[in-house]
Amino acid sequence: MSKFKVEVLSFEHIQELPGSWEKNNLVNLLEAMDYQNPNEIKEAELKEMCMMSLTDFEPEEAAKIVLDYTIAGRLTEGQIQNLSHEILTEKLWEEYPELALHPDLYRSTQLLYEAFNGKFPRVEAVQFTIQISGDISIFNENPEAPIVRILAAGMSDRSLIHRLFSEQIESSHFEEAKDIIWQLKQVSQSETSVTYEIVSSSYWLDEIKYADSYEAETHADAADDEVGR
Repeated sequence: MSKFKVEVLSFEHIQELPGSWEKNNLVNLLEAMDYQNPNEIKEAELKEMCMMSLTDFEPEEAAKIVLDYTIAGRLTEGQIQNLSHEILTEKLWEEYPELALHPDLYRSTQLLYEAFNGKFPRVEAVQFTIQISGDISIFNENPEAPIVRILAAGMSDRSLIHRLFSEQIESSHFEEAKDIIWQLKQVSQSETSVTYEIVSSSYWLDEIKYADSYEAETHADAADDEVGR
């Protein structure tokens, strides 16, 4: 177990995940709606055209088109069909049992929310930077687990992370950490500190905005061969 000093350098709420709907995504989605020659549309107009095209369909049909694009191959046709109805009222990026699908369910809902002027649930994510000082070699491989443990230390015992993952926080295996952190970007590093930019759901990590600076202990997950012993 290693001790660290942690400082939350910035924090904001965001609606659109960075890089979630770039040019190639929008072109591919337009092609899925049988839009002719989407590559000829100016890049600045692509998103608006994509949203206009979605509104040519009923909300459930539009949802099916978007979900077929974002999570194709990871769920059955029947499961996606069910989600195309549930996404109208449910916060699937928080509630769906498969955590690995949460970022794509989020970006699907976000695009549909914009296209249909609020007929779908409003999304909210968090983007923040933290500086961690100490023996940072612990973050060299698979950093998500020790980072989530550090973030949990800055939140109250009543937080969702503690209530759902208290065992994983204490144990040597926290597989869910990679799905709790949606995007992880190393901003800078020195011999004794590292700064990360993190994107996640408000559902998981909103409470970190109250943390400011604190001290925390964390540990890395055990290697797979050690877990299996």
